[in-house]
Amino acid sequence: MADRLSGKVCIITGSGGAIGRASALMFAREGAALVGCGVRGAGAQETVDAVRAAGGEMVSLHPACDLSEPSNCEALVAFALENYGRIDVLFNNAGNTRFGWIEKLSHDDWYRSIAVELNPVFHLTKAAWPALSKRGGAVVNTASVSAWISYKLLGGLVHNAAKGGIVAMTRQLAMEGRKYGIRANSISPGVIETPTTAPLLADPAWGDPMRDKIMLGRAGKPHEVAAVAVFLASDESSFINGADIIVDGGTTAW
Repeated sequence: MADRLSGKVCIITGSGGAIGRASALMFAREGAALVGCGVRGAGAQETVDAVRAAGGEMVSLHPACDLSEPSNCEALVAFALENYGRIDVLFNNAGNTRFGWIEKLSHDDWYRSIAVELNPVFHLTKAAWPALSKRGGAVVNTASVSAWISYKLLGGLVHNAAKGGIVAMTRQLAMEGRKYGIRANSISPGVIETPTTAPLLADPAWGDPMRDKIMLGRAGKPHEVAAVAVFLASDESSFINGADIIVDGGTTAW
């Protein structure tokens, strides 16, 4: 265990996913006390077990943690406060979406994707805002390079809109949070190898064009996103506010 996040209580949403788990393990190694959540109970519990096995401290609210419902966000904040008495870092990492081209993307797909990818950032940040305002702290939001570019192989209309909204929302949160000592920043990952994307990356018809768009010629790893989240959550980033850090291997740089 190190001490870059020593004494900080950190909420990490989507803690059962690949980036969420990598972040939980890295946050714990840096001394944070963690509050996780997820809609998939098994994955979220596996993350708790992994953190505790490594000597870290973590509790989690799952599986009934659908953050598209404001009441669940309020329950998660209450759970964090009951366990630790404060919140220092909110990492809005959870998200899910439906891909589809505009000709086939239904209205229901649009509304549901916005509900599970964009709305939770607002709902949970609003719920945590009073606690964050008491002490100052950091909000870290997971956006995507899809906020900045389009991939010709992805029908990403609603995903791009949601992630672009997160980047814009983050800037506004930074401005509103300044008087409370709250910093807000976002991370925009590119193509990251996870259990979901690994089969796609293994298919040359999809994987080769996607890798060709990456300057480093490979997909990123979850821990490479987690490292940026730790930095933004820590006091090392104390003069970084309202920023979006792109973690894409150079995808958007050429």
